[in-house]
Amino acid sequence: MDLLQWRLLPLLTLLASFLFLFYFQDSSKPSQRGCSLLPYSHYWIASKRIVTPQGIISGAVEVKGGDIVSIVKDNNWDGKSKQVVDYGNAVVMPGLIDVHAHLDDPGRAEWEGFPSGTKAAAAGGITTLIDMPLNSFPSTVSTETLKLKVEAAEKNIYVDVGFWGGLVPENAFNTTALEALLNAGVLGLKSFMCPSGIDDFPMTDASHIKAGLSVLAKYRRPLLVHSEIQQDIESHLQVDDDDDDDPRLYSTYLKTRPPSWEEAAIRELLTVTEGTRIGGLAEGAHLHVVHLSDASSSLDLIKEAKRRGDSITVETCPHYLAFSAEEIPDGDTRFKCAPPIRDAANKEKLWNALMEGHIDMLSSDHSPSVPELKLLNDGNFLRAWGGISSIQYVLPVTWSFGRKFGVTLEQLALWWSERPAKLAGQHSKGAIAIGNHADIVVWEPEVEFDLNADHPTFVKNPSISAYLGKRLSGKVLATFVRGNLVYKEGNHAPTACGSPILAT
Repeated sequence: MDLLQWRLLPLLTLLASFLFLFYFQDSSKPSQRGCSLLPYSHYWIASKRIVTPQGIISGAVEVKGGDIVSIVKDNNWDGKSKQVVDYGNAVVMPGLIDVHAHLDDPGRAEWEGFPSGTKAAAAGGITTLIDMPLNSFPSTVSTETLKLKVEAAEKNIYVDVGFWGGLVPENAFNTTALEALLNAGVLGLKSFMCPSGIDDFPMTDASHIKAGLSVLAKYRRPLLVHSEIQQDIESHLQVDDDDDDDPRLYSTYLKTRPPSWEEAAIRELLTVTEGTRIGGLAEGAHLHVVHLSDASSSLDLIKEAKRRGDSITVETCPHYLAFSAEEIPDGDTRFKCAPPIRDAANKEKLWNALMEGHIDMLSSDHSPSVPELKLLNDGNFLRAWGGISSIQYVLPVTWSFGRKFGVTLEQLALWWSERPAKLAGQHSKGAIAIGNHADIVVWEPEVEFDLNADHPTFVKNPSISAYLGKRLSGKVLATFVRGNLVYKEGNHAPTACGSPILAT
């Protein structure tokens, strides 16, 4: 018997060690080195305000191995777990998903770049963003250029990043090229119906878009469209020098891109979107109108298309909901974007359309540049680069300007998480639900702050943001990406461990 025990002893010791390690890993496995500001990957997030698809609850979310594995209400949880991060009355909400951002990497990283852009995104509660195919160089219009984009992102992103591919005249009628790009992992395609301002990303027309939709139908992925058609080239390129057409006046720029440009583009789009209906030739494809500015005729056309059964959605952006043309100072080219910010009455209509469900979601359209291109000293709206730098501020901006319209936390989650996740085909994101990635933002809606030079800002060129000088409500405390605490009150995880997202 003693001999048998002697022989079994090493086996019993090995078994005991295995059980100990298994238990240790199961209960408090350290997170991947440097990826998280938390020392473990199995823990609970507790709060009195957790936004779930079933409503706001008081309770806790269990995170294990990067996923949400359980959600409990207070009356079903004793709170005695060793690894609890208790946020009290702060809001715990699904991380924001920004489906429209330009991070300019590779090729123009001095404009932004993946490291600074994703640090700013994390500081703003964004856990996933989809990078646009243009403003980087080269533009992402082929498998080769997509590879360059992915290589630039790897080990340089603090949040998850997916990629849209470009639909341009050179590939629109080349089914083989488009299928190769989609097979390589882009989440969908993007096109412009007017000059993009980027030489290697030329504009498309309805014939290109129809061809693109027919290919996208097979993959069930969306086509995103910048919907403006240039109607009067002379008025766009030349402005008289009289007082009424002073290029330092925002009204001068506004006249060069009237609402009729958006209306004309959307009217043309709707000649091809009928194919996306059930039983149509492009059934399975989906068309998404980006950054809608015109809340009148253009929106009415989209509403009618939805009623007919076209597969179509539309987004707008916080800058169209926060600013109005009347308040933009002379020469302040930080506010220049395309389509332009319109008048206060239009802003009110956009809010109403969003609240009533006619506008489906929000995006940042973060489009920075180097300060020199904004011509801040000259103040010439006609020559300055267009684009609003905004990615870090979209949550507090939406909340601050939306409170007068009665915006709820559930609506924020719908516009910024659930619907963007669906558009981008990210079925494991967009909601605090069991089985989803633990992509979570924790924030305090009631806390106000001044967005000034002293505020911790992580975009590469903070001076060009139109939001500087604003007093906002909604302080982001923490951002979790796949269970990693990547941002906490001004500090980021030491290592950039966000994941590039490629469609399969």
